[in-house]
Amino acid sequence: MDVRSRNRVRVSGRADGPVVMLAHGFGCDQNLWRLVVPVLEQDFRVVVFDHVGSGRSDLSAWSKKRYSSLDGYVEDVLEICRDLDLGPVTFVGHSVSAMMGVLAAAREPGYFAGLVLLAPSPCFIDDPATGYRGGFSAGDIDELLESLDANYLGWSGAMAPVIMGNPERPELGEELTTSFCATDPAIARVFARVTFLSDNRADLSKVEVPTLIVECSNDAIAPPEVGAFVHAQINGSRLVTLNATGHCPQLSAPEETVEAIAGFAGTLR
Repeated sequence: MDVRSRNRVRVSGRADGPVVMLAHGFGCDQNLWRLVVPVLEQDFRVVVFDHVGSGRSDLSAWSKKRYSSLDGYVEDVLEICRDLDLGPVTFVGHSVSAMMGVLAAAREPGYFAGLVLLAPSPCFIDDPATGYRGGFSAGDIDELLESLDANYLGWSGAMAPVIMGNPERPELGEELTTSFCATDPAIARVFARVTFLSDNRADLSKVEVPTLIVECSNDAIAPPEVGAFVHAQINGSRLVTLNATGHCPQLSAPEETVEAIAGFAGTLR
């Protein structure tokens, strides 16, 4: 299968610029980046794509076997890098895609000039035994997934505004709700389990490429302890806290998000 069609890969921007690859999170697609892409295109070659099962990807490529863990998504990222052959990329992974970037860079570091982990979480579930705080108890996640299974559209309408934050700007939550509802419920159920049940804490120390961790000042999905943990585990990483609130700063605070991405990627020339 053609990788570019499978993942609806789009390349734009300066042909001679450093390459920035933007990867969206659960329930979204490449449209989530529309406010940052035009600015990045001025100085960078920009790659956007849809994860299989999301957006306008080729749904015939989706299988439960391949996409029941992060490994299938990670292999897709590496296949896109191989197919485009644009040289090392700065991979910007939002939310669950941040861990895809971590795993891909640990597996094939030569494809990556650096990583930008935007609102990352290596594990959403608290681990009292180690003192790790992911933001949710195991019971919270079980309840979340049961609710999603029972009524995905209703779950989307309730959860999207919480994930987005910024209640004074309800149009942002409405946009995320629409994006969630556009995803096939059967695929969303599998991807939700991959997102909320994965534990990649042990993989962080394997990253050897330059890494920027970007967190928001108030994020109901990834509390500040998570950003601090990721920063402590990735040797030589940098941690930036945006003034933005919510879990999707590329929509709620695109200027600040672009500044962080471009400032870091520009140093990797």
